[in-house]
Amino acid sequence: MKVLVSDNISAEGIDILRKGGLEVDVKVGMSLEELTCCIDQYNGIIIRSATKVTKEVIDSAKNLMVIGRAGSGLDNVDKVAASKKGIVVMNTPGGNTITTAEHTIAMMFALIRKTPLADRTLKNGKWEKKKLTGIELYNKTLGIVGLGNIGVQVAKKALGLEMNVIGYDPFISEEQAKKIGIRKVTLETLFKQSHIITVHTPLTNETRNMINKDTIALMKDGVRIINCARGGIVNEKDLYDAIKSGKVAGAAIDVFEKEPPDDYSLVSLDEVVCTPHLGASTVEAQENVALAVCEQIVDYLINGTIRNAVNFPSIPSEQVMLLKPYLDLAEKMGAFASQVHEGVARKFDIKLIGEAAEIASEPVKIAALKGFLTPMLEETVNFVNAPVIAKERGIEVNETKSKDITDYNTMIGIIINGKFEIYGTLFGRKEPRIIMIKNYHIDVIPSGTMLFITNNDVPGIIGNIGTIIGQKGINIARMTHGRDRKGGVAITVVSLDGDIDAEAINAIKGLSNIVSVKKVIVNSENT
Repeated sequence: MKVLVSDNISAEGIDILRKGGLEVDVKVGMSLEELTCCIDQYNGIIIRSATKVTKEVIDSAKNLMVIGRAGSGLDNVDKVAASKKGIVVMNTPGGNTITTAEHTIAMMFALIRKTPLADRTLKNGKWEKKKLTGIELYNKTLGIVGLGNIGVQVAKKALGLEMNVIGYDPFISEEQAKKIGIRKVTLETLFKQSHIITVHTPLTNETRNMINKDTIALMKDGVRIINCARGGIVNEKDLYDAIKSGKVAGAAIDVFEKEPPDDYSLVSLDEVVCTPHLGASTVEAQENVALAVCEQIVDYLINGTIRNAVNFPSIPSEQVMLLKPYLDLAEKMGAFASQVHEGVARKFDIKLIGEAAEIASEPVKIAALKGFLTPMLEETVNFVNAPVIAKERGIEVNETKSKDITDYNTMIGIIINGKFEIYGTLFGRKEPRIIMIKNYHIDVIPSGTMLFITNNDVPGIIGNIGTIIGQKGINIARMTHGRDRKGGVAITVVSLDGDIDAEAINAIKGLSNIVSVKKVIVNSENT
């Protein structure tokens, strides 16, 4: 077995690979063309953030079995293309938690005490003490958006500094937040009450441009904003304008929409403290994730053991072909349910009905959990840690089986908090379909970008929705409906050939007899 190491990792990591019985080539700094030309020689590749494993690379990878990322982020890997070719994609979640939290605190101190500017002006021979007056953190309110592992670590450190900590995370309960010492609030309340705001969420459809001119307008005058999470969560132009106007007193930015940036106007401001994506750049963190991914690669290529795979569970090889359609269905149903269900999930029940009751249930349950948690946490969720994350978030997970045959030979059901129900089946034993949502019979192919609309069952709704979508130049691939009774309440699921912006969604929300509109994105990563 042969492994390519295309980004820098420690010599100790290389030793782990070689002592494990693998042949290793280290080729750092290759161009995309060079990587595409040589990738067919390798069974595995180990990367950090520099190497881009695109669809083009994967299509050329005739022998590739595994992609290992030393770190958690997988923005540089085409997971869908890898999954379609049966290539396992692994990361090392949690390895960067402490170092990223510490970097956030360091950035906060630098921001409020104007340390970089003080250093720069003094080195230029200027003694500008009066211009460099800072503020104290003591008794200030820190608003944390996203209470995952990193957000919680930031909170603990801020509490040690005697700050008041409030947090927003739709997927954590008030009780869990209270145990940490955080007061859970709405996002709007967080924006209004915080002196300093730090974001610790993945970049998703819901979080993209979360900090923008409209949300900044809700904030206190003189607010300070920190982003050590993902570029794109903060709208850089809107932040620039807000700093120039004086609304925002300053910002600390470690991540950017494009890295390196094309436009340096934001980072050129004296009020901005900036670093080139250093959140995970400590000796300890880099070493930990490098050693971890090397051990995982050896375990898989030599022993056949899958650990921390984001797109594949650990299942017996003889069951792969039977289980894969069910895993795909369960994961997509979970993702759909996560984006449609409202409120905090306390209980997650999965039902296997008919033929589904006869297959190995644990991988299917985990696939459903992974699908459900991924829209909240993105790349930190995999088939290994999904049950652990669910437990940490106070979600009770149960499963039931019934061999009774209903209208379908095989079905999977997901029930959230004993109330919200979604059921799916396989057409032709391999094509996933959602057939019921909240007691509404429906026929949905869970894939791509969709709109989930609740509306009053009156004439003209479908035409009005189609007109708005058409005006945006977006083709409707599929539209399906379900209603409780004639003239009652209906749900409409619209599958789109392209993305749809907030303006169009708001226009649909503004239509008469529309109750709610939600954008749902379901990707396929395990087919």
